[in-house]
Amino acid sequence: MKEDQYILAIETSCDETAVAIVKNETELITNIVASQIESHKRFGGVVPEIASRHHIEQMTITLEEALDDAGMTLDDMDAIAVTEGPGLVGALLVGVNAAKSIAFAKQKPLVGVHHIAGHIYANRLEKEFEFPLLSLVVSGGHTELVLMREHGSFEIIGETRDDAAGEAYDKVARTLKLPYPGGPQIDRLAQEGEETIDFPRAWLEDGSYDFSFSGLKSAVINRLHKANQRDEYLKPEDVAASFQASVVDVLSTKAFRAAEEYGVKQMIVAGGVAANKGLRAALQKKFKDSKTELLIPPLHLCTDNAAMIAAAGAVAYNQGHRAGWDLNANPGLDLELFGARKK
Repeated sequence: MKEDQYILAIETSCDETAVAIVKNETELITNIVASQIESHKRFGGVVPEIASRHHIEQMTITLEEALDDAGMTLDDMDAIAVTEGPGLVGALLVGVNAAKSIAFAKQKPLVGVHHIAGHIYANRLEKEFEFPLLSLVVSGGHTELVLMREHGSFEIIGETRDDAAGEAYDKVARTLKLPYPGGPQIDRLAQEGEETIDFPRAWLEDGSYDFSFSGLKSAVINRLHKANQRDEYLKPEDVAASFQASVVDVLSTKAFRAAEEYGVKQMIVAGGVAANKGLRAALQKKFKDSKTELLIPPLHLCTDNAAMIAAAGAVAYNQGHRAGWDLNANPGLDLELFGARKK
């Protein structure tokens, strides 16, 4: 009988220090996340240098808490997985060097993981994948449609040409003078407002699954500036609702159209913006009568965490992928190339 397999993972790509342990690829044992939101809130966004310093301070504490919570030791682990990229280079370096130190000290295999692959595999902790599947990745720095025909294989069929959806959310929130992080604040306001402003929807040319939110972001900011110059009052709730309606309309429509064209069995949603209530509702409505199964992870698996890195890392490990001691932070790591190198 095959023995149980345990993967310990570290995630430090942005402003969360996280450590998790996953058993047999899909069973979550522990998932500890140390957030830095309070430290970055006064700056209105993540300050890379501060993020890196906090990761150094929290790394050992978070690791010990995860092991204590699981009632396990590093000797119990089969491999150590870590976010290799993309992300903030200084932040990534803390996690990568921590993982290398553990792997070297305990003589455990080391596995580098793509951050977006992690977001996608967060869904597998809730339900087993059925291929082919399509993933809508929506986060602060990424908006992509990723086709998967098998484990560890990633084909990007659509991506943002300028601002990611999450980035547009943050910039609009800043213009509305909402506190950081802006995305959840916009989502909350949108639930209280009405779509009274007709903001643009960038569909791009026929057949394209790419996204563009720069024009929408500019339209919202210009509308707010003009209203301010004219002493015209715009309800923040209505601005948020109108902006969000434009974003989720494009995301949900393109995701549904792609799922139909590629005949996928599952549509999974990944990334921090997957926690957005407006997006979740729009996708549920679109896929209500579809043959394609819609999978949206619980809120605690939408934002950055190490459980998703462990889930993706376990697959990479079992496909034979191993990182050397020269593993380095790679802020520009390509998802398709990351998948290809596992073959």
